[in-house]
Amino acid sequence: MKIDEIRQGFGTLWDSVTEGWDRLRQSAAGALTRLRPGDDTALPAREHVDDTLWMPSAGWAMMGGEVFEDDDRLVVRLEAPGLEKEDFDVQVQGETLVVRGSKRFERESTEGRWRVMQCAYGAFQRTVPLPVPVRGEEARASYRNGVLRVELPKLAPGKPRTVSVQVG
Repeated sequence: MKIDEIRQGFGTLWDSVTEGWDRLRQSAAGALTRLRPGDDTALPAREHVDDTLWMPSAGWAMMGGEVFEDDDRLVVRLEAPGLEKEDFDVQVQGETLVVRGSKRFERESTEGRWRVMQCAYGAFQRTVPLPVPVRGEEARASYRNGVLRVELPKLAPGKPRTVSVQVG
């Protein structure tokens, strides 16, 4: 094997790792959501938690999302496990869907110690840019199996637009 082949192979590997990292970073940046514990979060007292990495004041969670579009509507789905439908406040603000909520800690029914605390709890807000104008007053939301689904009728029904942009 020649040194040029090794360099080319390393360059290809590096490009692949860089591309994968960029995709992961872009995907995570949209889904990464901060949760801020408050008095109603009901977290356990520090002396009941053995996990040395646990910081009750700061929690981050991945709230993966999807936006689907057809001729008549947009459908936004957000992964938000561990909540009840009453925990959500969903609003359409212009061209943005704003989802607020609060995830509360659930205590076990027996006495014991918390060995691992990796879940995030507290109030959160997630905003989702909407690609087309919608009729917010006709939006409907449901929550099932840890997924919030918001259906938004389009203001002007039609196929998803594709716009070509000239590169100058």
